[in-house]
Amino acid sequence: MLQIAYSRYDDPSVRTLRRRPKDLASFPSLPAVPKVSFLLAVKDEFEYIESCVRSMAAGDYPDLEIIVIDDLSEDGTREILDGLAEELGITLLKLEKNLGKKHALVRGASIATGDVLAFTDSDCVLAPDALRKCVQALVDHPELGAVSGHCRALNVDETLFTRAQDVWYEGQFRVAKAAESVFGSVTCVSGPLAVFRRDAVYNYFPAWAGDRFLGAPFRFATDRQLTGYVLGQLWVGKKLKKQYADSPFVTAQDYPERKWRIGYVQSAKVWTNVPEHFRPFMKQQIRWKKSFIRNTFFTGTFMWRRGVGPSCLYYGHVLWVMAAPFMAVRHMILSPLQGGIFVSVLYLCGVVLKGSIWGLAFKIDNPGDARWRYRPLMSLLSALLLSWLLPYSLATIRRGVWSRTR
Repeated sequence: MLQIAYSRYDDPSVRTLRRRPKDLASFPSLPAVPKVSFLLAVKDEFEYIESCVRSMAAGDYPDLEIIVIDDLSEDGTREILDGLAEELGITLLKLEKNLGKKHALVRGASIATGDVLAFTDSDCVLAPDALRKCVQALVDHPELGAVSGHCRALNVDETLFTRAQDVWYEGQFRVAKAAESVFGSVTCVSGPLAVFRRDAVYNYFPAWAGDRFLGAPFRFATDRQLTGYVLGQLWVGKKLKKQYADSPFVTAQDYPERKWRIGYVQSAKVWTNVPEHFRPFMKQQIRWKKSFIRNTFFTGTFMWRRGVGPSCLYYGHVLWVMAAPFMAVRHMILSPLQGGIFVSVLYLCGVVLKGSIWGLAFKIDNPGDARWRYRPLMSLLSALLLSWLLPYSLATIRRGVWSRTR
């Protein structure tokens, strides 16, 4: 991933991509300045909501409608939004029943009129040019059905956890998403800044809202799942639309299925408040593991069709995540019990070495920033603790709500 990300990645808002599809002419072009609908769903985010909405409204994109959906907040968030709606001229939908994040966003999408649909999370702050850069990437590259921005921690200096997460976020975007973007197959257009062409995603909102897994509704917002509908619609799109043939999202306009590409815009900066303490951090990681599990059973069924490069990155990552709990048991429990302490030490040295390489990548991109030293710590945390969350997340996958705690 490092080799691919640093030698072959192009920011699609800055330059024309080197890898373009052979059937480029078959992708319809967007207007030079497409209308953008910027959607935000919120519940009980009194502390962060004003700075988030103001950063949305302060962007430099010229043709923008902002739609905020309040999912029955009870902590004063709704009152703040009332004031912001009057001051900034945003559209505010006040739900009288808690629907959950996916259903709330779909409610907002039902009134959105933009050629481009953008999303952010309620604890994020965006750079003024972030949305414009993402839209420019879509305009310049008609084959892109969606793009992700670049996210870092907003509350980076609060605790050891926030500093470690900030360095980890940098690598996950600058390296992992950049490598996937080279092949036009970013597998998760992340919530802090997710920008979609309307014709690439609109028909699949009812499938997203009604998503079920293991016989029960899957409640998480699952950015990966929405991304999967864009990545795989050429093979699963007709089936999904047929299941919701009576939905206004399908009957209003049936967009043709295409082999869209998905990119990553490094220059589109957004910052999010990350968990500051251990318990909320673990809750977040469990939510992410559950979304990973659910999405593997969806995206994994067609990812091999997108080519050798995307397949190697995707299935290699899945294999690594699934093997991590077994590796931890083998090296940190069984080996010491059998007298193989050296094996455990060697394993930990390998984990630290891997984290140090990622830390070096951070240092190259952020000269003078000493936080690179936290990356080996994040690797140790992942190997020794987070790897165990996969089986637990699978066992409890039917539980969960979309709200966050700090």
